[in-house]
Amino acid sequence: MAIVSSAAAGLRVASRATIIQLRAPALSTAALEKELNTLVASASVPIVVSSRCDVAIACDAAGVNLPESDISVAEARMLVGRRLIGRSVHSTAGAKAAEHDGADYLIFGPVWESASHPGIAPAGLAALAEVAGSVRIPVLAIGGLTVQREAEVLASGAAGYAAIRLFE
Repeated sequence: MAIVSSAAAGLRVASRATIIQLRAPALSTAALEKELNTLVASASVPIVVSSRCDVAIACDAAGVNLPESDISVAEARMLVGRRLIGRSVHSTAGAKAAEHDGADYLIFGPVWESASHPGIAPAGLAALAEVAGSVRIPVLAIGGLTVQREAEVLASGAAGYAAIRLFE
C-alpha cells in the first residue's frame, strides 16, 4: 500500500500508488472541493482527504485521514459512515487507541528526518516495527522515505508507506 500525500503528484503516480491522500491545508474549502472532485473523477485508486470529513462526503471521496490532533476516529465514523478513516500517529499508544476507535489504517512517523516536518525527531525503524506489531490494521510509514528505504519499511512489518517527495 502506498499513499501519495500530494494532489499535484497524485495523478502522475497513480500507477505506483494504491491510494491517494489530498493534503492541502492552505486551500480554501471551495478550492479543496474543486481539487478533490478532479482527483476523484480521474484517479484509478481511492482518494482520501486530510481532516475534512465534510469535503470527503461532498465529493464522494473514499475517506479521510485524521491527524492525532483532529476529531476522534469515532466522531469521524459517525460523519463518514463506511468510508475509510486513517489516523496519523506518533506512538504505539496512539496506534492502539486509533485501532480501538475504529481506524481502518494508520500512518506512522516521521520514520526518518523529513523536510515536510522540520524539527520533529525521527522515530526510526524500531519504533515503526513496534507500532506495526502492536495493531492488526495496516500501518504505513511516512517521513524521509526513499526508494532505497522501501525494503526496510516492509521488513519492519509495515504494510507500506506514505510519501510526498518520493513521488514528485
